[in-house]
Amino acid sequence: MSAPRTVNVAIVGGGLMGREIAAAIQRWPALVDHPVRPRLTAVCDVNPAAFAWFEQIDTVTTTVTDYHDLLTDDSIDVVYIAVRHDLHEQLYVDTIRAGKSLLAEKPFGIDRAASEAVLRAIDETTGSFVRVSSEMPFFPGAQAAIAHVASGALGRIIEVRSAFLHSSDLDLDKGINWKRQAQFCGEAGVMNDLGLHAWHVPLRLGWAPTRLTSVLQDIVPFRPGSDGQPQRCDTWDNAVVNGWFDQDGVEVPLRVETKRIAPGQKNSWEFEAIGLDGGVRFSTARPKTVEVFGVISPAGIGTEQSWQQIQVGSQSVWPTVTGGIFESGFSDAILQMWAAFLAEREGLLGDRFGCATPEEAAATHRIYDAALAAHGSDRVEAVEAAGVLQV
Repeated sequence: MSAPRTVNVAIVGGGLMGREIAAAIQRWPALVDHPVRPRLTAVCDVNPAAFAWFEQIDTVTTTVTDYHDLLTDDSIDVVYIAVRHDLHEQLYVDTIRAGKSLLAEKPFGIDRAASEAVLRAIDETTGSFVRVSSEMPFFPGAQAAIAHVASGALGRIIEVRSAFLHSSDLDLDKGINWKRQAQFCGEAGVMNDLGLHAWHVPLRLGWAPTRLTSVLQDIVPFRPGSDGQPQRCDTWDNAVVNGWFDQDGVEVPLRVETKRIAPGQKNSWEFEAIGLDGGVRFSTARPKTVEVFGVISPAGIGTEQSWQQIQVGSQSVWPTVTGGIFESGFSDAILQMWAAFLAEREGLLGDRFGCATPEEAAATHRIYDAALAAHGSDRVEAVEAAGVLQV
């Protein structure tokens, strides 16, 4: 294999996810024979205090408070952007039109109009490469579940459930922030905040709902402001979408849950699919365990139904030096997501699982619009098809 090509990366937004991405890039030698070697060279944040953490990374030579300074820097190849939802459209469009590759954060615009504006910029810009961050499906257990479904082992699908569950907002004294205000987070609330994580796999498998109902909950309507006084939280805390997708002329129920108030959950991604011939389920709450359902014939017992547990190791989309018997975690999933992103940018991902596409991210906004309409009207809403989803 030829020497990996160096790609210079800039981060816009030096907060939690910006630091996580920076740490993943420093772990790049853990990947085996990857065609790209990323170098984090620049960081942008409106708060200069954020730069202090990045001082420990010796490849970072540029720190700026205005992202435009990065877009005019010819040495930068790829930009990762993690900012408030209301800022997505402008920053993403500017980055694409500047000729930079982009790994964008969900929800890919505060609403459908914003996501479609970004799609237009992609269509109008020659050679743009854009993907959207969604790291949970890169857990080895998630990859095993996806592969089991894709093998056809489930037969005719009976039902599907996908979920992303937090409990971080159980604390009623937790102060208000931008994710609890629709002007910054968007009318879709928790669906904007967590939704793509739960929709990435169903959409990639071709399970786009044609119609749906929804249950949306505004559980904590007020939280303390900076002065300690109650301020209105006008975003949905929890959302459950019950939809139906078509499979060979048969409607299959699909339940997708995104919750910021899910007692007992720390930060769990869950996926389950059941068919006439089998089933599979995985949760990051039990990251080493994949459960597979089937009919077995134990000696002396006869034919029975059985959920069987399989222990998975460390290997995911791209091979690593980590021993296959060891378990994987969130930081490993971030590394795998970046490995997939940069390999696909080079045209060398092959048939491996890839990052969420702009079309998939935009499709979630059509789903959220239908979910908002269904909740307000107490009826089943049709979901507008775009014909751009990858199966």
